Amino acid sequence: MQSQFLLYGANGYTGELIARHAMQYHLLPILAGRRKEWIAPLAAKLGLPYRVFDLDDGAALLAVLKEVKVVVHAAGPFEHTARTMVLACLLTGTHYLDINGDIAVFEMIKQYDAAAKKAGVMLLPGAGFDVVPTDCVALQLKNLMPRAVTLQLAFATLGGTVSHGTATTIAEKLGEGGAERKNGEIVRVRLGKKGMWVDFGVKRLFVMSIPWGDISTAWFTTGIPNIETYTSVAKKTYNYLKLQWLFNWLLRRNTIRNFIKNKINRRPAGPSDAQRKAAASFVWGQVVDEAGKKATVLLSAPEGYTFTAHSALIIVQKILNGNFSPGYQTPASAYGENLVMEIPGVERECI
Repeated sequence: MQSQFLLYGANGYTGELIARHAMQYHLLPILAGRRKEWIAPLAAKLGLPYRVFDLDDGAALLAVLKEVKVVVHAAGPFEHTARTMVLACLLTGTHYLDINGDIAVFEMIKQYDAAAKKAGVMLLPGAGFDVVPTDCVALQLKNLMPRAVTLQLAFATLGGTVSHGTATTIAEKLGEGGAERKNGEIVRVRLGKKGMWVDFGVKRLFVMSIPWGDISTAWFTTGIPNIETYTSVAKKTYNYLKLQWLFNWLLRRNTIRNFIKNKINRRPAGPSDAQRKAAASFVWGQVVDEAGKKATVLLSAPEGYTFTAHSALIIVQKILNGNFSPGYQTPASAYGENLVMEIPGVERECI
């Protein structure tokens, strides 16, 4: 069916949101995951077809992918799962989307650009809040200032909480430090190396530097050689993180990470519908050229998980309608700076 796609990891918090919103876009997801006791009840609740298989079962994975033109891969942590799905998509000619935001995963998938072009498929990681809004802002800024040499991107969420999947991914990165793009190269730096105050339009917030996916994707989209990414934090948290280097060795221990992940699993799966409705997300982006001239873009959007459900489905719809570019792509490289404006509730301002 033209409306059908595979949603792997449908039982996860974000996967379920995508499944719930699919009918809004006249799409029919095949819900998939590795445990029937998780997938079957959701499929029954939503009246959708489902498949049960583990990514390690190569024959089953290939068989299901041959049924569809597109897969939305929503089963993280993506550093453990993305490569297997990408390789299978290359074999079956299936377009690949994910909702990942990990620099290393973007860089890994980028290595399959030539193979994807040969197979006639698109590999587009980061089809959600990671990194659709920031990638679109980055491209808009590049178009506003073609000679920009520095790009800074910051995002903030007011209200809402993180899901199990997001929290688990963060836990697995504890003690790993940060990253930035310098003279075209990704360099490792201390997490929270830089901090500053940013006016997001609705509120002035303190932000600190983090290794957001745009360190990889914004370079691909814009070619701007120096890129920094930030998120909002309490100033006291930033001051505390300045000392993180003293105990990074401890945070990298499996016993500590497993302890934190066990605590995560005892929390609610993610924000409630009411929490998501009450929350909002914001993006600030700024470029500077060699003469010191600046351009700034502000963007306001729905809460991040809600945003992800809409953006992933909008991109699926485009692909199924034949609108795709074979090879590795970022959201803005494939669909332009105005892709973000197709998500309900998004507003944007150039300063």
